[in-house]
Amino acid sequence: MTLEISTETEIRDGMNAVERVAKRLFDVVAAAFGLLALSPVFLYVYLRLRRQADGPVIFRQERIGLGGRPFEILKFRTLAVDCEKDGVPQLTEKCDQQVTPFGQFLREHHLDELPQLWNVLVGDMSFVGPRPERQYFIDRIMQQNPDYELLYRMRPGITSMATLYNGYTDTMEKMLIRLQMDLEYLQKRSLWLDLKIILTTVSLLGYGKKI
Repeated sequence: MTLEISTETEIRDGMNAVERVAKRLFDVVAAAFGLLALSPVFLYVYLRLRRQADGPVIFRQERIGLGGRPFEILKFRTLAVDCEKDGVPQLTEKCDQQVTPFGQFLREHHLDELPQLWNVLVGDMSFVGPRPERQYFIDRIMQQNPDYELLYRMRPGITSMATLYNGYTDTMEKMLIRLQMDLEYLQKRSLWLDLKIILTTVSLLGYGKKI
């Protein structure tokens, strides 16, 4: 990535007010439809995780969203419950050895992300936007690049250009690359770009590619 942004005045939101309203309306309608249409999948996953009887079905974690406000992101639980038993946040790779067998299946097919449709419906998230991060890692990123605060202008998303092409952010280097890609998205975003990102995401998942 070659995008360099040093001050807030050098970047503008690519979406105007009307587009942002349209984006939110799409999120509400699509999330409501998705929750209804995928309810059999939700039920199947819920019953499988309940049968394991080794912890809660839904994983909840505080992330930072629009305006820098915290919210609880929802996922189907894929890790052992004591992954961060010492209280120190860990990158994905540090907990990967504690992924449950069914959790691995959920991750490979991105089914663990389905509860985030509720986050989209209630306004915590959008379908397209920067992936939400924890304050612990945001503080570390901002030591390297304080422009992270610019992302607070947007709702975080389920998918993004960085999600598609930067993969899991399991190192600080990847976090900084993701930040640059997210800042570029903020500057260039449009309804058409969102549609292309959604279609690309669906296409890649359809072909079984890990993203």
